[in-house]
Amino acid sequence: MSLYHLQKFLYELNRDETAQQKYRNDLETLLDDFDLSDEESNALREGDIGLLYVLGVNGQILMHYAAFLEIEWFAYLELMREGIAKHGPVRAGVYAMTGGGESFTVEGKKR
Repeated sequence: MSLYHLQKFLYELNRDETAQQKYRNDLETLLDDFDLSDEESNALREGDIGLLYVLGVNGQILMHYAAFLEIEWFAYLELMREGIAKHGPVRAGVYAMTGGGESFTVEGKKR
């Protein structure tokens, strides 16, 4: 029930063929191996890249999960944007948005 466990799930899925097979054949058992919230588990069941991004999953880890789901690169980027539009700013992790997601730089404000 933390970003750590969510990212750990994805990290293992990205690197372990046994976990990948379990994901395809028995996702519920694989999910049970991790301390995930209902929101996190549902996002994984649905392959909801946008929500996973908003929950704070690191883009490097999330990128490999998207590839595992056979999501093309530009579609992956759009799903992250759509996730912010649907679920709000990134909540945790290195991509957490402060100030409502508005830029704090002079250059960013000019865009």
